[in-house]
Amino acid sequence: MQILKTIEELQDIRKNINSNVGFIPTMGALHDGHISLIKKARLENEIVVVSIFVNPTQFLLGEDLNTYPRKDEADKKICELCKVDYLFMPEISTMYSEEEILIKAPNKSYILEGLARPGHFDGVLQVVLKLFGIVQPTNAYFGKKDAQQLSLITQMVKNLFLPINIIPCEIVRENDGLAMSSRNVYLNNEQRSDALLLSKSLYLAASLVAKNEKNTSILTNKISEMMKNLNVEYIAIVDREFNEIETIELDNTIILIVVRFEQTRLLDNIWI
Repeated sequence: MQILKTIEELQDIRKNINSNVGFIPTMGALHDGHISLIKKARLENEIVVVSIFVNPTQFLLGEDLNTYPRKDEADKKICELCKVDYLFMPEISTMYSEEEILIKAPNKSYILEGLARPGHFDGVLQVVLKLFGIVQPTNAYFGKKDAQQLSLITQMVKNLFLPINIIPCEIVRENDGLAMSSRNVYLNNEQRSDALLLSKSLYLAASLVAKNEKNTSILTNKISEMMKNLNVEYIAIVDREFNEIETIELDNTIILIVVRFEQTRLLDNIWI
C-alpha cells in the first residue's frame, strides 16, 4: 500500500491506471462500516483508493471539527490489512486555497439534516467533487446510513455528467444493533444504552410494515412513543427523493431518525 499526501502524486499514478478504480472517501477513525465499503470495493475493482480527510467546510461553527476522532496510525493498519492500493491523506492546505469556487447544494439539502446543519451539504459536495476530480474513480462507495448525503452525491454525479458509478452500501451495526459511527465514541455508558432505541424503533416500524401497516403517521407515532424519553431531533418517512409521504411505498421509502445526546447527534435509518 502506498500512502500519498499530495494531489500530484496521486494524479501521476492515476494517469497510468487503465483498470477499474474503486474509491472510498472517509474522514478516518475507520470502523467496520468503512471496512465493509473497502472490502466491497476490493471485490469489484482492480485498484482501490481510500482517502482520509477531515473536511472543514462541512462542519458548522461550534461543531466537533477540532475534536473529531483522529486515528491515523490505526487507520493505516486497517487499510493495509484490507489490501488498499493507495491511501490518500492530504492536508487542508492541499485541498483548499484562499479563494474557492463554491458548490451550492440543491433545495433538498436544506431539509432534515440540512435544516439542522445549514450549509453542511455544500461542504460535503465541495470536497467529494474535488476528490472525484483527483481520483477519477470508476466506482465510489457510500454507506446508506448517511442517506441524504448519498442522495445528494448521486444527484451531483448525474447533474454534472460525471462518469462515476455511485454504489450504495448497507448499514453495518454493532452486535446489539447500534449503527456504526465514528462519533459513537463520544457516548457514555448510559447514552450508549439509550442509543439502542434508534435501531429498535426502526425494526418495530419495519415489522409493522411487514404486517401491512402503510400509514406513515401511525408509524411515526409508534416510533415517537418508543423514543419519548430521548432528545429526538426528527423522525421522517420519505421517498428516495426525500419527499415526505403519507403512505409507505415498498422499495421507495426510507425511515430516518436523528437523536441528540448532549453535543452528539446520532443518525439511523431503514430502507423499506
